[in-house]
Amino acid sequence: MKSNLLEHIHSPKDLRLLNEAQLPELAQELRDFIIDIVSVKEGHLGASLGVVELTIALHYIFNTPEDQLIWDVGHQAYGHKILTGRKEIFHTNRQLNGISGFPKRSESEYDAFGVGHSSTSISAALGMAIASNINGDFEKQHIAVIGDASIASGMAFEGLNHAGVTNANLLVILNDNAIGIDPSVGALKKYLTAVKEGKNPRQNNMIKSLNFNYSGPIDGNDIFAVLKELKRLQKIKGPKFLHVITTKGKGLQQAEENQVQYHAPGKFDPLTGEIIPKSEENLPPKYQDVFGLTILDLAQKNQKIVGITPAMPTGSSLKFMMDAIPERAFDVGIAEQHAVTLAAGMATQGMIVYCNIYSTFLQRAYDQVIHDVALQNLPVIFCLDRAGLVGEDGATHHGIFDIAYLRCIPNLIIYAPANEIALQNILYTAQLGLKNPIAIRYPRGRGSIPNWKKEHFGHYQKIEIGKANSIKTGTEIAVLSNGTIGNNVSAALSEIGNPDAIAHYDFAFIKPLDENQLEAIFEKFKIIITIEDGTVIGGFGSEILEFASQKNYQNTIKTLGIPDLFIEQGTIKELQQLCKIDIDTLKSLFLSYINK
Repeated sequence: MKSNLLEHIHSPKDLRLLNEAQLPELAQELRDFIIDIVSVKEGHLGASLGVVELTIALHYIFNTPEDQLIWDVGHQAYGHKILTGRKEIFHTNRQLNGISGFPKRSESEYDAFGVGHSSTSISAALGMAIASNINGDFEKQHIAVIGDASIASGMAFEGLNHAGVTNANLLVILNDNAIGIDPSVGALKKYLTAVKEGKNPRQNNMIKSLNFNYSGPIDGNDIFAVLKELKRLQKIKGPKFLHVITTKGKGLQQAEENQVQYHAPGKFDPLTGEIIPKSEENLPPKYQDVFGLTILDLAQKNQKIVGITPAMPTGSSLKFMMDAIPERAFDVGIAEQHAVTLAAGMATQGMIVYCNIYSTFLQRAYDQVIHDVALQNLPVIFCLDRAGLVGEDGATHHGIFDIAYLRCIPNLIIYAPANEIALQNILYTAQLGLKNPIAIRYPRGRGSIPNWKKEHFGHYQKIEIGKANSIKTGTEIAVLSNGTIGNNVSAALSEIGNPDAIAHYDFAFIKPLDENQLEAIFEKFKIIITIEDGTVIGGFGSEILEFASQKNYQNTIKTLGIPDLFIEQGTIKELQQLCKIDIDTLKSLFLSYINK
C-alpha cells in the first residue's frame, strides 16, 4: 500500500525525518494537495506549483523558523504554509476568518516577514541578517526567495546594492520562471534569458559584480540538484545568490501551457485542469474592461494617447491597447515609481498619458505622484483599478487608502465613477485637455449595466469637473456617496420604498468638491450621512466634516466607511458587512433615522 508522506508532516521537523530519496514522492503529494484545494476554494495556483521542490528543499536543509525565510511575492508560499502547520486549515485560505493568501507574521512563526507587495524580500532579509550580526549570531541563515519579475523592481536593486558591501549572512534565491502574473519584461529579463542560454560569459555576471557569491542557474524542479546546492551554500558566509529555473504551474499541464490564466484560475477540475466556466451571459462588464476598451477606442482616434501599466497588462486590460497599438502602450514591469515619472516625462512633451496602477500599488509611488506630477501640475491621468475593498487578497491589496493619501495633494483632481457609463465618460473627458492631473478610482469586479458595451460603449459625454449629482430628492436626511458604493445606498433606499425623508447625492468628484451643492445641502438637511469604500480617517467623510467646520455648520454628520483597521480577507459582501456599508446594514440605519 502506498504511504502518504504528507499526512504525517505537521512541521518542518517532521519533514527532516524523511530521507532524501522520499522527497520526490512528497513533492508529488504536496503538488496534488495544492491542486485539490485550489481547484475548489480558488486562489493563486501556478506560482506555488512551480516552487514545490524548492520549498521542500529549503525547509529540509535550513533550520526554519530559526533560519529565516522570506517569499517574494507570497503567491509562491502555499506549499510553505502547508508544510509549516497549516495543512489542516489550508482549505480556509483567503476566506473570512481563515488563513491569509500571503505570508503573515501574526499567522505563523515560520512567516518571517509579511509579503503581499513585491520586491521587499532582499531589504527585509538583509535587515534581519545585519541585526543577527549585531546580536552576535553569525550562524543564523537569512533567505529571500524572489521571482524574476520582482527582482526587476527598483527596491530589489537597492537591497542588492547594499547587501553587496556587507558581510551579512544572506542568501538570495532567484526563482526564474520568466513570468510574474504576465510575462516578465525589460532588459533584465533579456539578461537572465541570456544567462540561462549560456550566452553571457561568466566573468560578465552582473550579480557577481555586485560582490555576491553567485551560483547557477540550476534546475529548480530537480529536488536533488537544489538540495546539493543549498547544502553547499549553507556553509558559505556573506551575501550569496542562487539562480534557479522553475516552471510556473509545474505538474498541471494546462497551468504550464497557459501560465497567465492559471496564475489564479478560479475553480477547475483537479484531474483534467479544465477551468470550470462561469456563466457570463448578460453579466455587466468588468470595470477593467471598461477602461481597456475605452482607452483603446480613444487612442485609435487620438494619436497623443499613451497607456502605461506596471506589470498588470492583463489585470488592468491595457492588454487590449498593447495588442492593437504596441508602440503607444507600455508594460514597464513591477516599477510603480518609474511608471509614474515616465508618465510625467511623457506629459511634458504633450502626450496624454493614462497611467493604470492598482490603488494599493500606487502607494509605492507616492513621492513621484507629489514631486514629479502634482508639483509640476502635469496632466497625467491616473487610473486606479481595484480601489476599495478587493476581497480575498486581503489586507495587503485593499485599495482603501487612496482617497485619504491623495486628497491632501494640491492640483490633483480625484474622481470616482458610480458606474460604467461614468467611467468611460471621465476617461473621454480627461483626454479633451485637462489642466491638472486626475486620479480616477474604480473597483475590482463587474459593474451594474449588463448591456453597457452594446448600448453605451463609445457614446461619450463630457463631464463637468467638480460637479455633484442629485440621485434622489428628500426632505430631512441627505446621504452623500462617491463611487460605486453609492449603488448600495440606492439599493437600500429602494428596498425600503425610497422614503421621502432621505435624499441621495453622488459626489463623484472628491476633489474639487462641489461646494455650492454642499452649501445647499447643509442649509436644507439637519442630518448628513457620508459613505465611502475607503478609510474614514482622512477620507471623503473627513472632507465633509472639514467643510462643515470651516463654514460653521452645526448639522449632525455621520461618516460611514472602512474603520481604522487593516481589513483581512473575505468576499467583498462579507467585508462590506464587517465595515457596515452593505445594503442590509444601510437599510437598518436609514430606517432607524426615519423612525426616530
